[in-house]
Amino acid sequence: MTTILMEKLSAGDVIEVKTSAETGDDVMTVLVLLATEEFIVLDPCDDTTPFVLRQDELVEYRKFDAGEEFDLSVDAA
Repeated sequence: MTTILMEKLSAGDVIEVKTSAETGDDVMTVLVLLATEEFIVLDPCDDTTPFVLRQDELVEYRKFDAGEEFDLSVDAA
């Protein structure tokens, strides 16, 4: 996982976000359903309703990069 502070997000990204400053280091993994210049719609994929945040409310997150975690390179033989 890569720690990202202000990389542009797009639909389909999987990120890990802090749940709140009051609860310490609790994090949740969410799927980005929609990302615009101003808002981001996140789905926690746990049968709860997706929620909306303003881009400036998403202070710190880690973006999952499958290519980094697994060797997904394709050999052009």
